[in-house]
This record gives sequence, structure tokens and C-alpha cells, in this order.
Amino acid sequence: MIRDQLISALRTGLEVLGVSPVPDTIEIERPARREHGDWSSNVALSTAKRAGRNPRELAAELVTKLEEARLPHVEKIEIAGPGFVNFHLADTHLYELVREVVAQRRDFASSDVGSGTHINVEFVSANPTGPLHAGHARGAVVGDNIANLLEKTGHEVTREFYVNDRGVQMQYFADSLRARKAGQEPPEDGYHGQYIIDWATHLPDDVDALEWGYAHAKADQSEVLGRLGVEFERWSSERRIVDSGKVTDALDRLDASGHTFTEEGAKWLRTTEFGDDKDRVLVKSDGSYTYLTPDIGYHDDKFDRADQLINIWGADHHGYINRMKAAMSFLGHDPDDLEIIVTQLVKLVRNGEEVQLSKRTGDIIELRDIIDEIGPDATRFTYSLQSVDSRQTFDLALAASQGMDNPVYYVQMAHARLCGVQRNAAEAGIELQPVASVDLTQLTHERELELLRQLSELPDIVQIAAADRAPHRITTWLRDFAGSVHGFYHDCYVVGDGISPELTQARLALCDAAKVGLQVGLDLIGVTAPESM
Repeated sequence: MIRDQLISALRTGLEVLGVSPVPDTIEIERPARREHGDWSSNVALSTAKRAGRNPRELAAELVTKLEEARLPHVEKIEIAGPGFVNFHLADTHLYELVREVVAQRRDFASSDVGSGTHINVEFVSANPTGPLHAGHARGAVVGDNIANLLEKTGHEVTREFYVNDRGVQMQYFADSLRARKAGQEPPEDGYHGQYIIDWATHLPDDVDALEWGYAHAKADQSEVLGRLGVEFERWSSERRIVDSGKVTDALDRLDASGHTFTEEGAKWLRTTEFGDDKDRVLVKSDGSYTYLTPDIGYHDDKFDRADQLINIWGADHHGYINRMKAAMSFLGHDPDDLEIIVTQLVKLVRNGEEVQLSKRTGDIIELRDIIDEIGPDATRFTYSLQSVDSRQTFDLALAASQGMDNPVYYVQMAHARLCGVQRNAAEAGIELQPVASVDLTQLTHERELELLRQLSELPDIVQIAAADRAPHRITTWLRDFAGSVHGFYHDCYVVGDGISPELTQARLALCDAAKVGLQVGLDLIGVTAPESM
């Protein structure tokens, strides 16, 4: 790609000028304003002081070397400000892009920047006491999207669901099932949702209600997630973690580290040493574990299986971050290798009114109901629209609509239109030539060039989105790119009177490349690319 070629040229230029050491990473980015060029680098600024040079003078010398190298596709190189090097490119690099995209297909925008790094992404991790509700959906979608981005950039990824199958809530769940099976009301602390009534009708008389309910809830959750295209490589049981001895092993190592103490018969962890507002109990005076303790053993175990950990947690877990990072640090892990992403709340709106969710009271909107109403594509796209650190309003009516105001419909229609153009050409007896033989210099219309410029940005968007754990950047790119596709569709006829055969072939190749861009972006957020709508 042209970006890599420019970075290589900058590195070579610095070496020729005797700048030492040349930085391992040379930053190059797109200027905010088009008149400043297609790419810009601050490398002269960032290396001048260490090299004992004036930044602007070093930039001038570097530009001279770059001009002597006669870089392909580079029309002009100039110095800006205190020492930025700006590259202005000829349209020829966009024509080369078409050939690359068509050749690579869905591998386009892939990279190996994460090669050799194994990242465990844990998300959803709901209690196995009922079906998944709308509150779980954002973490499910964002977690899977992040895993997709990491895989696209060369990382080895494990998607993991931590099953919270210990504690009093499991017993309340079993008691509720047994009560409904007997035609009685659940206990006051039990579960009162309609799903308990429904599930209890299938509860056999001769089984353990807890084990049956656990298996039934897990299967139900897995089925719904599968409808969203979310599949986990690993389901980790809290009970199994405790029974394996990994929790006691972690406690012994924490004791040995000197970061625990005993007070009033309980064992505490000195999490205040890591910025927590107070120390935390690990083992209560009656010998039972707190909620934190099995989690410590679980995360310690995950570090045995992966280089880095990413957890997607709900907004109510924000205060949990420092204590878990403290425990991992005390156990000898780098706390920076544990990354916790907190998703903010989503307000679900139906008929203009907010829907309240509560599994305990039975006032619950199941994730299954949302998928049934608007489909998996609209569900995933809508939950992918915004950064997870912002609150979101999910408009069910808009997501279900078949109009251009609906973002997922808008993007999918762009792909369907490109497919339609290709079908129309085929019906007219026009066969798409191999892209290597197509005269792409025919593409001079501003709609065409803008489409290509945006397509050229996708590889960088993917890398940024992966590094920032920000899949909403892909959704933003998709919406902008779809807008350019619609503009091209309206303004640039592919087949018809006044359109030369050469221009038809060039525009068909452009349509093919644009389709690939949409497919790659939609793949990353788990949404399909329909050929007709």
C-alpha cells in the first residue's frame, strides 16, 4: 500500500542523511485538510532534537532526498509549519488501489501488526439464571466486534464467556424453578419472570433443578448469541475454577507477596496500594469467598493462556477495575496487560417510551425479542453505532424501518445497488474484463475519486479501530462510504448512451472494489452484505 511505501522512503531518506537512530515507528497520517496533501509525517520534528538538527532544515534535506528518489504516485512533496513533510499524490495510486482490492477481496485491509500476540477477549458473562436481555446485547456485539478487529490485524484471539455459576443466586434460581413446577410462587428472593414459568413446565421430576436450570439457561443464552453470530471458543465455569484449586493457589501467592492481611477473622487484600478507595475482603470470617476472590483465580488462570486480556464489563463494574488490576499486579502480572472496557447504558425506546429492564422482577425484554423484531443485522449495526463510553438510545422503530434514515438499511442498500449495477451490465451482455486489462484512468469524476480516496482509508481505519478497541470507527466509515456509493450511483452511469465501453469497464471495476470495501467493513461488525433489497 502507498502508506507503507512512503514510510519506507522516509526511513531510507533519514538513513542516507545520517540520522541515527532512525525511530522504530515513523508516524504518517492523513492531514485534516485536503489542501495539505494526502499524507503527512512529523518525523523531521520528532528526530531533529536527538540528531542535533534544526527540524525545518532536516525536513528540507529529507524532501530533497525524497524528490531524488522519484517515488511512484507522488506528485509533490512540501514542507509545512515547523517541519512537517506533506505528500501530494497523483490519482494513479487510486487506480492501483482498485487492482489491489479486487485481487485481495475480503483479505483487503488485513495486516499482521498483531502477529505473535494472543489476546483473550471476555464478554457477556451473564449469570446462568435466565435468558439474555437487551442489557447484555451491547457487550456481546462490541466484544465480538473487537475480537473481529484483532483477528483482522493478525492477533490470535480467544473469545471467552465466564459463567458465574456459584453463589446464592444459583440457589434462588433453582428454588424458583421448583416452586413454579409445583404451581407455587417463587420465594421472595427468587426469580419471578415469565420465563421461569415457561422453563418450569419442561423441568423433569427426577432431576436436580439447579443443574438442569443451569444447563437450560446456558443453552438458551448460547442459542440467542448464535443468532447474532457470536460464538465463543471457551466457556469458563466459576465452579470449575474454584474446584481446580486455582483460587487457593492464587490466595497462597497473594499471602506470600505480603499484600494480604487478617482483620476481624477475615482476609483482606491491600488494594488501596493500587488506587482503590478501600481494601477488599477476600475471605470472609466464616471462611467463604467474596465475589472478588474466584475472579482473581480466574484472571490469573487466563494469563497462563494469553499474553493480554480484554474484559468487556457493564457500567456497574467501574469500581471493580482497580481492585482486579491490583490483584494481578500482586500476582506478578503486568496490570497494563489487563484491559477493561466499560460499556455505558443503553436506553431502549419503544413507541417513544423507555423500556425498563429487570430480570429479578420479571419486567424483562429479552434479547431474543429484539432480534425477532428487527433482525440480527439491525441489532448488531445499531449497537455498533457509538463508542461504548457514551450512553446510547436504541430506537427500535428506526432500526426496524426499511428506509434510508435507518443506518443499516442505508449501508446495505449501497452494497445492493452496486450488485444491481453489475447485474444490469450482465443482462446487457457486458462482461467484466480482468481488472489488469481495464483502463482505470477513465475514472476522473469527483464522485469516483472520492469513493477511491475513502476506500484507501479503510486499512488505516481498521488498524486504528483495533488499537483503540473502537469498532464504532468502522461503522462510521461504512456510513460515510455508503454515502459516497449512493452519490456515485446517482451521478455516474455505468451503462448507457454516451458511456464509452472503456468507461463502463472502469466503472464496473470500481463497483467491484467498492463492494469489497463494504463487505470487509460489514464483516468486521458481523452484518451481512445483501445483493438485493
